[in-house]
Amino acid sequence: MAEYSKCSCLKPTKWLKGKVIGSGSFGSVHLAMDKATGGFFVLKSTESEAGFKCLENEIEILEDLDSPHIVKFIGKDLSFEANGKRKLSLFLEFMTGGSLADVAEKFGGSLDEEVICLYTKGILKGLKYLHDNGIVHCDVKCKNILLGSSGEIKLADLGCAKRIKDYHHKVKKCNTKSLSKSTGGTPLWMAPEILRNEELDFAADIWSLGCTIIEMATGKTPWGGDICTNPLAAVMKIACTNEMPQFPSNFSDVGLDFLAKCLERDSKKRWKVEQLLHHPFVSKGNSVKNNNFKVASTPASVLDGGIFSEMDFSDDQSSSDDEDEYTSGNALRDRGFWNSTRGGKMDLELSESWINVRNYL
Repeated sequence: MAEYSKCSCLKPTKWLKGKVIGSGSFGSVHLAMDKATGGFFVLKSTESEAGFKCLENEIEILEDLDSPHIVKFIGKDLSFEANGKRKLSLFLEFMTGGSLADVAEKFGGSLDEEVICLYTKGILKGLKYLHDNGIVHCDVKCKNILLGSSGEIKLADLGCAKRIKDYHHKVKKCNTKSLSKSTGGTPLWMAPEILRNEELDFAADIWSLGCTIIEMATGKTPWGGDICTNPLAAVMKIACTNEMPQFPSNFSDVGLDFLAKCLERDSKKRWKVEQLLHHPFVSKGNSVKNNNFKVASTPASVLDGGIFSEMDFSDDQSSSDDEDEYTSGNALRDRGFWNSTRGGKMDLELSESWINVRNYL
């Protein structure tokens, strides 16, 4: 049992903390119960300095948001342990369906294209709301997209999110900032220009959306099942070549065209949210098997298996910090791709292991 401290925004004041339902280097995620109503919510908490920065950023972003397509912010709590150590907690609505990664696993590892159309439309609505409010999510992937019991889709985990324009109290004061430095995210879902440390824009989320659709369709990471002995080679492939992730082989022509619009390497040519919402893939979800649809472009290539061998890319956020870490070198750091990694190691699939490269403005 726990009680909210005076600075808490959540009422009533008493709650019960349940079992861990997720974890990362930032801290832990627990299921919690409101003692007054018996209802459930999610508790994210941390005591580490890196975790503080992550949760503070997420709280700052979520406090100003109000959308049916974004996970609902319920409250926050700052408390102090007996030794004076700070503990920050974030309270969020509980989504009964879990993440899309959980859903795919429960239904055979991948999702049907017709369902992917529906989920993609929900993701786009969430991204439209964020982009309209000057926010880039920066970490779109199946683990960070939640499903309600009625099929509603909500974007979650905004710990990496960045404001590229300031919006205060619904009065738009567009004060554009350069947020290209130390942008966080999950490398295999990140846009090439972000890995090259170029200026952050909304287009980065669109590339990640394309990667997420591949993830939903295949049940694998967006760059396929092949994995490299040197993770830097995978990042270099995304950032500095013309290679493309392999598109799902069983996708319809309209689905392949939608992916091509998302995974355009030139960020200026990449389609925006508004355009994608009118694409037949989501606007006519029940007609995705239209083989007469004219495809604008197709994948340039698949991964070059030559540089890939055995490396575990399992995306289990409940694993310990000692699991699934890989030794990194200095090549990309010297090129400005990131500032530093955890203890000289990194996990290409877990955004939590990139907390120390996030830029908190």
